[in-house]
Amino acid sequence: MKHYETVFILNPVLSEDQVKETVQKYEDFLVSKGAKMVNKENWGLKKLAYPIQHKKSGFYHLFEYQVDAQAIDPLELMFRRDERIMRYLSVKLDKHAVAWAEKRVKRNKEKA
Repeated sequence: MKHYETVFILNPVLSEDQVKETVQKYEDFLVSKGAKMVNKENWGLKKLAYPIQHKKSGFYHLFEYQVDAQAIDPLELMFRRDERIMRYLSVKLDKHAVAWAEKRVKRNKEKA
């Protein structure tokens, strides 16, 4: 099982319930593929650096998880087919990125 991080941007015209439903859909998909969710973050509505599909903002979400590499391609295929997803990026984390992510989570918990 390798450590991955996926950030995706949801369309800003979605309601709060639609956003939660979409995020839950992808979390359930990962868990069904045997993923262990390490961290989830809702970064909220953010302004985009450049327009995407004529939209200037989007709902950002981050998943940090451990899963076998075979689950990444089906996940990204689902992202491409879903019109609610404007952009996504999945990266495999090395040991240094994992350590940094743990520090980030710890720092965020201290703030809250």
